[in-house]
Amino acid sequence: MERTRRTVGGLVAVLIAATVLLCACSQRSGGSGGSSGPVDIFDTAIESPYDWGNLVWDGYGRVDYVADGQVRSRIGIDVSEHNGPIDWEAVADDGISFVYVRAAWRGSTEGGLYEDEHFEDYLTDAQEAGLDVGLYVYSQAMNADEGREEAEFVLDLLDGRPLELPIAFDHETTADYTGRSDNITSDACTAAARAFCDTIEEAGYRAVIYGNSYEFARMDILSFQRQGYWLAEYDDEPSVPLYLYVWQYSNQGSVAGIDSPVDMNIELVNALDE
Repeated sequence: MERTRRTVGGLVAVLIAATVLLCACSQRSGGSGGSSGPVDIFDTAIESPYDWGNLVWDGYGRVDYVADGQVRSRIGIDVSEHNGPIDWEAVADDGISFVYVRAAWRGSTEGGLYEDEHFEDYLTDAQEAGLDVGLYVYSQAMNADEGREEAEFVLDLLDGRPLELPIAFDHETTADYTGRSDNITSDACTAAARAFCDTIEEAGYRAVIYGNSYEFARMDILSFQRQGYWLAEYDDEPSVPLYLYVWQYSNQGSVAGIDSPVDMNIELVNALDE
């Protein structure tokens, strides 16, 4: 979200992520007693639970997941102050059903926490236009205390206001690997994410983990099955074998009411409904 994201084209990153995920899934399934099929949408499997042949692209950067003749997905976007002023009525009229708004971000050098410049107007205006809204926090947390601090920061901004969608923990390395949290251990990254999610959920909101395959591999990602996964991967279909809440499939979308390129997402939480 905050930089050009790595995709499956980054071979080293994908190999690392695949090794971590597949090994963890193998260890987890060893005592499963041979059970098959998903328990719920956030369970994991070695093979993808989705039939990606069900993806239907319209030629204009929009995609649906269609099974048994039914569309089982929704299209949405995510935005930050970098997208500038937005006409949310036009966004809604362009077929966008939901949006994740950046609520806050932590600096990658000094570590200060800041409110997104457009958080208030994006949240209010998007909800008034009829979109479902979730939030995300760009994290540079180095430990559990800082993960908790980030969650408390966004909760203070919300001040009890309702959300239709979860609040996402978005922990990223910087493009040049000079960020304050780029080299923290897997345990530290997992602890930061866990503290963030627990704090969000204790306040009555839902949490989700955002990242690409490289960033998922930096933490004990399978421990967040209950929260769910928002995957960033710019390709024809996801490659990570997880039950996905949302797939961010492009950062070059064109949406009415927004003058700049925008991140495009497909919500898959109902894709496997019978």
